[in-house]
Amino acid sequence: MAQAYKYAYYPGCVAKGACRELHQATTAIAARLGIELVELTSASCCGSGTFKETDEFLEDTVNARNIALAEELNLPLMTQCSTCQGVLGRVNDKLKFADLQRRSQVNQALAATGRQFQGTTEVLHLLWVIIRDYGLENLQKLVVRPLSEFKCGAFYGCYLLRAQTVTRFDDPFHPESMEKIFRVLGAEPIYYAGRIQCCGWPISSYAPTASFKLAGSHIQSAIAAGANCLVTPCPLCHLNLDSRQPEVEQVIKQKLRLPVLHLPQLIGLALGIAPQKLGLDKHIVDTAHLLSGFC
Repeated sequence: MAQAYKYAYYPGCVAKGACRELHQATTAIAARLGIELVELTSASCCGSGTFKETDEFLEDTVNARNIALAEELNLPLMTQCSTCQGVLGRVNDKLKFADLQRRSQVNQALAATGRQFQGTTEVLHLLWVIIRDYGLENLQKLVVRPLSEFKCGAFYGCYLLRAQTVTRFDDPFHPESMEKIFRVLGAEPIYYAGRIQCCGWPISSYAPTASFKLAGSHIQSAIAAGANCLVTPCPLCHLNLDSRQPEVEQVIKQKLRLPVLHLPQLIGLALGIAPQKLGLDKHIVDTAHLLSGFC
């Protein structure tokens, strides 16, 4: 009997808004891989770390409710956003392992909604699901279009690597999970200085020049190392590196034109899914030169 892969799917706000192609690509590869996603349609925004700045109890309570929705389905919670992973995973770790008093307080607040945080499930990023649950060997069997022309620089995002202190999937300072997937897909991993650093998105609203200089330095570093694209598991990083790349170019006074792909888009290409079905025509930085030979 075939292995069943089923998850409570938490798409996050950005994948349903400014980066809709991320949701599009995630559902496309899930269908191809035989992964069943049960979307948590009544889930709320995780807060992307901003709740914690003024009201940590609010962040804990909102995300305990989100996790409880997955617990009610008896399924692990899966997201494809590294920021959501960091926030939800941090709350799950705290209430499950570290702060039982806070867990009791949160459940008192949740009582009015008829829900309770039980601490019975996991919070897993798509990247982790592919490697730990689905397996790289199984993924490789489904590769029909090896990405030999792709020289991919990973851009992990801060939250995926360092927000959680109890449950960690990869080394926060020397990660290799993205590069493992690149190799399985036939692409060449490119290592460069900025791959595990902040993209600058958190300060873009009040210090845009500093934000864009930071993003620009990462893109320049990747280009200098030989990358012909960046690949990120975080839509907020994608916004600063792709959607705002024209503004970044103005600030650093240099043309960059480096495409930035969402992780499931890269996987989808290797699985033979058409670029349009992965939303690769939705980016600000044109991806066309990467896609010669794809239908």
